[in-house]
Order: sequence, then structure tokens, then C-alpha cells
Amino acid sequence: MAQQPATPAPYRSGMLSNDTPRERDRLEAIQRNVDAFTTGILDGLPLQASWHCLELGAGAGSIAYWLAGRCPDGRVVAVDLDTRHLDGDRAPNLEIQEADITHDDYAPGSFDLIHARYLYCHLPTRDAMVERAARWLAPGGWLVVEEPYHLPAETSPFPVVQRLLAAYQRMYRDHGADMTWARSLPARLARSGLGEVSFTGNLGCMGGLDKDRWRPLIAQAAPALLAEGLVTEADVREFSDLLDDPAFIDIPQVTVSAWGRRPSRLADPCPQAGRG
Repeated sequence: MAQQPATPAPYRSGMLSNDTPRERDRLEAIQRNVDAFTTGILDGLPLQASWHCLELGAGAGSIAYWLAGRCPDGRVVAVDLDTRHLDGDRAPNLEIQEADITHDDYAPGSFDLIHARYLYCHLPTRDAMVERAARWLAPGGWLVVEEPYHLPAETSPFPVVQRLLAAYQRMYRDHGADMTWARSLPARLARSGLGEVSFTGNLGCMGGLDKDRWRPLIAQAAPALLAEGLVTEADVREFSDLLDDPAFIDIPQVTVSAWGRRPSRLADPCPQAGRG
């Protein structure tokens, strides 16, 4: 990878940075609730033990560790802006890289599989980054991207959820995120030269006691939302009480998972260099 100075990004500080006390809780809540869906998609690909894999925005590392176990004769590169939650000793074929992928680069044809989850919606050049990742694929390699599509806050049947989600979504927009970009993802993969494009969705659950991941997400965001005057302490308390009610269940978002394959070398009119 060619190292270049990374420009400041909103996720180096603020409510989604690793400096916040509850960031580890947020990452682990996502893993508990979404990993089974993600690994099911990856299992549907023709994974081989020798594959070279790239995990973009690796977070707390669960998917990178899973890939390292599935591809023991290859290698897995787990990259993130901040790698403090990643353990490079979990597998001998695992490499941890701290980098800003909007500035750092990989050689064309480097990876058989590239996976990213809840990353692209936060990138200022998200469309261009899909095209770059497609170039990093080896012939026949797969790009798998999973992104949230937030449902309109006002459609929740719970007034306090309407208020909290509206504030939460506004905070993301202020950070430059697009929480509806996922709808364009399948077309973006196809326009990046990938074939065999397919996609599916995973309904998010808010509430239901044993299925909730929103308590740590709102707990982490609450100080910033309160400081901006977007919600009140009463809203936060009411939401916490709702999460303890087994009759409270809501659907705040859909995760859109899409994947496509780079044409094989025989069908590729522009052969790329081998692995870097």
C-alpha cells in the first residue's frame, strides 16, 4: 500500500470515534446482531482456503477473524482508521493496517474478496471508492458491500423513537453520511464493471429484549444529541424504558447487502497486474 497523509475525518473525533467510552460496546452490538447475516452471505460465495481478503472498516474484527479461519492458506488484511480494537495475534494469516482508504491505495488485482460493512455511507467519495475497490479485485474476485438504509423517522409508531431517530439521522448527515445511499449500491457495483451482481436485505430490529442493538448506539450518541439540543433527557429516559418493554418492537432500518464479481481474466478486456 502506498502511504499518504490522511486528511482529518469526522470519525476521528466525535460520537463515532474510538475515543468515545462506549465505542467498543457499539461495535460489539453490531457484531452480535449482524455477523450471522454477513457470514451467511460470504458462505454463499465460492470461498477458497487460498484467497487473499481485504476487510475494509474492520471495526472490532469479527469478520476479519472469521475470514482468517476460512482462508488459512491465504491472507486477510483488516484495515481501519483506528485499529485499537483489532488483535493481530488472532491468526497467523491476519494483517492489521491502520489507514485511510480514501487516500491510501492497493495494487490492482490484489484481492480475491473485499468486504465492507457500514463503511461506505460515511465516505465523502463513496461512489468513487466502490470503483477503486473493484479495481483492487483479482480477476474472478468478489466485492461485498453492506450498508444501512434508514427508514424515515416519522414513520415509527412510537413518538419518542421518531424524535430520537430524527436527531440521530440529522447527526449522521452533519457528519457527511448518507443513510439512504444503500439503495444505489447494486447499480453502483454494476457500473464499476462487476458482473453477477446480486443483493438482499436484513431488517433491523429495535427492541424485543434479546435482539436489541440500539441501546449502546443511542447511549453513545446521547451526549452529542443532548449537547446540540436535538433531544431531551426525558427522551433518553423514555427510550431506555421502552427497551425494557418486551412489547416494544420497531424496524428502524434495512441493511442492504450487495455483491458482484470482477470478470475472469479470459473475459476481462483489461487484464490487471497480479497480487501486490
